[in-house]
Amino acid sequence: MHGPKNLRKSLGDRLISRLSIEAAAIRRGGRLLFRGVSLELAAGEACTLTGPNGSGKTSLLRAVAGLVRLEAGEIGFGGVDPADARGDLHLVGHADGLKAARTAREELTFWTRWGGGTEAGQRDAAEALELVPLLDLEVRRLSAGQRRRLALARMLAAPRPLWLLDEPLSPLDARWRDGFGAIMRRHLDGGGMILAAVHDPLPVATRSLELNP
Repeated sequence: MHGPKNLRKSLGDRLISRLSIEAAAIRRGGRLLFRGVSLELAAGEACTLTGPNGSGKTSLLRAVAGLVRLEAGEIGFGGVDPADARGDLHLVGHADGLKAARTAREELTFWTRWGGGTEAGQRDAAEALELVPLLDLEVRRLSAGQRRRLALARMLAAPRPLWLLDEPLSPLDARWRDGFGAIMRRHLDGGGMILAAVHDPLPVATRSLELNP
């Protein structure tokens, strides 16, 4: 596993330095998933969302990203307008969201440009996640673990302070779980934040918030 060259530019000039969730409730399909959920997350901190399937972990991540509306409560970003703050986060869902017919290079280039990253950042991300030998393969030819590494590479190619991760480690083998743990630690050490829905613990120090239906 290659060490990153300059994966993380300074996050000090980015907008988000805090995430607050206050007394949040979400209802989907007529069913109340949860209510009264509160969380404060500061720069350098990580929190895992736990709970059974259907408890609303993914819905809460999507609400923070502005894709799901709260029934009650508020989500704040340290006084930054949410419309601006949400340009400073990455959401990597349980599904990788990759186009199967594109090559890995095309996908990484697209997401790097969409996220405001640089060619240098893209190269460093590909090296750090050992994607260079895979870049000319179509996404459909990649294994599940390789596709997850490609999806995660977009966060390194276009650095943003807040990472919202839905079961990020599920397709990764033990080596790459440790490897991505090291990447998460560097992100947190640089002032980033992580909110992750998990069933298995993350390989970094985190707080935990349990959701119950």
